Amino acid sequence: MRQRTTFDPALPASPPRRRPRGWLMMATAALLLSACGGDDDDDHHGHKPPPPQPVAGCELNGTTGGEVIVLPGEPGAPEVATGYAPKRTVYAKTYMAVTNNPVSTKVACDILKDGGTAVDAAVAAQMVLNLVEPQSSGIGGGAFIMHYDAQTKKVIAYDGRETAPSGADENYLRWKSSTDQTPPLPNAVRSGRSIGTPGTLRVLELAHRDYGKKTWKELFSPAIKLATDGFAIPPRMAASISSATTVQNIKRDPEMAAYFLNPDGTPRAVNTILKNPALAQTFTAVAEGGADAFYKDGPIARAIVDKIRTTYDGGTTPGVTTLDDLANYQAKKREPVCTTYRQYEICGMPPPSSGGIAVGQILGILENFDMASHAPTSMDQNGGKPSVTGVHLVGEAGNLAYADRNQYVADTDFVPLPGGSPDTMLNKSYLAQRAGMISLTAAMPRPVPAGNFGGAPMGAPIIAERGTTHLSLVDKYGNVVAMTTTIESGLGSYHMTGGFLLNNELTDFSAEPVDANGAQIANRVQPLKRPRSSMSPTLVFERKGDGSRGDFKMTTGSPGGATIIQYVAKTLVGVLDWKMDAQQAVSMIDFGSNNATMIVGGEHPNVDTSTPQGGLPGDNDPLVKGLRNLGHTVSVGNQSSGLSAIVRETIGGAPALVGGADPRREGVVLGDTFRP
Repeated sequence: MRQRTTFDPALPASPPRRRPRGWLMMATAALLLSACGGDDDDDHHGHKPPPPQPVAGCELNGTTGGEVIVLPGEPGAPEVATGYAPKRTVYAKTYMAVTNNPVSTKVACDILKDGGTAVDAAVAAQMVLNLVEPQSSGIGGGAFIMHYDAQTKKVIAYDGRETAPSGADENYLRWKSSTDQTPPLPNAVRSGRSIGTPGTLRVLELAHRDYGKKTWKELFSPAIKLATDGFAIPPRMAASISSATTVQNIKRDPEMAAYFLNPDGTPRAVNTILKNPALAQTFTAVAEGGADAFYKDGPIARAIVDKIRTTYDGGTTPGVTTLDDLANYQAKKREPVCTTYRQYEICGMPPPSSGGIAVGQILGILENFDMASHAPTSMDQNGGKPSVTGVHLVGEAGNLAYADRNQYVADTDFVPLPGGSPDTMLNKSYLAQRAGMISLTAAMPRPVPAGNFGGAPMGAPIIAERGTTHLSLVDKYGNVVAMTTTIESGLGSYHMTGGFLLNNELTDFSAEPVDANGAQIANRVQPLKRPRSSMSPTLVFERKGDGSRGDFKMTTGSPGGATIIQYVAKTLVGVLDWKMDAQQAVSMIDFGSNNATMIVGGEHPNVDTSTPQGGLPGDNDPLVKGLRNLGHTVSVGNQSSGLSAIVRETIGGAPALVGGADPRREGVVLGDTFRP
């Protein structure tokens, strides 16, 4: 069996120890088995369950410590890959929470148990994630929220994407100035130029005003207590700060260094008790004063602007964000992108996210094929073994969707979509035409062209978007939140103030304003513009006989930069076409294609990444070899998705929620659980 290399995060330069593949961390795996209900059956379909056996809601047993298995991941991946710890399916009666950390899931679940709404739980969980998963999200970043109101059956998309400062120009990321046409230092990501005006607190406040039940202030109490009393550094956080390169980047910011590193300059190790009094103070001010305490002229806003404008002895190019940029930031309500897929309605995030359109296009293309006949084989709790044809079809649909995404999608407040709305790109006839380009016997030559919608051509660079986290929440009233939240790269821009990290979200813009042919690039930098995202918080509904929206069926989403779209698409196909339960679909091998390379996640226990003599990594695996035989370029790099899913099913004659958390991260599923 193939082996993985394990690194002690406290000793990054020490010789590696060998560990068996397939485990994220031993203690966390034990926690998951003890905390997350479910049963031992491989296949949860077709059984006749006895009366449900109740389990006390929101109980989290065990500890979250343990070793970290740091895997060499996909080049340029948003965050470190930390293995694969198999998880069991969880069942709940009326409410459920899934986040990418056990502590934040517990906090969210307690809010739901106490009568809070899904939005209440999202606010409380995000504040805790700022502590236990700071490399992925926080109040220094942005978020997209998809909300379903069970009473009115209305879906609202909340846009909390960061914005470019008012003083930015189209060369903001590639030149220091018009007179000094050299790149920002030390690079675009770690300079002040990468930092967008944060949106997380504004968008959460907007959603809370609409759908919150508990007071804003009380939702900050768990995070304030955690920041004050301290918490054990989780394994993924430790892994994220453990490399020598990361440590050197951290040392550039004295506040970051004091927080993440020991006095001798080494990274703080897993299970170290860490306190964050500065963040406790920030949270207290926001809890008492609302988001205005963060955005309006005051100590927090001034500290943010000062940090963005820091030069670090002349070695860092500053940004030009002002107090007015913060004060004038607005979260927005937008119309969701909703389309149909077989007997379902799929609703996703509109621009500036490309996720809703791209996922909708992938499904609209796949609707022209009998996907049910290409289901995985050897089904197990980890999602079985996807078929070559099934993966080929999903990948080819992805290639076509990414071609359109790269060419046409940007912030529609600045650059309109073809035809002025998502409908043109999601038109059934158009997607059937795109599906007609797919062969069952050979891969399309790459890159495939974008569709021709007429009008002036746009440049289409591929931007390497980075990391995030995701929350899936259902409250006892039937309301649903799918929230993807981010600071962009792992540890953002490496700028810290007030106990939180600032994003590097502006590097999701194209640094070049025009392409080689002189055509303007849709996703170029413009003042106050929001960079394109791939975040794909998704809601699924049954369709009634008349085609109208029926009952809530499913929610899902993931971190993972530009690969998010692929992760979400494979999970939707897993549940809707291949009839997997939520955990199986989330756990299934990560696969898909972005108009360049097909991924088959090599961290998965059902993938053989060994290299035969004279061959390529993965050539011993029938799925990988089959895809290569069709003409695909296949990567078996380890993926760091953070999928979650909640699916509404009928179990024992009663409605129930079935949940899954990604085995590639630390997340758990909690709720008023039962074991069928």
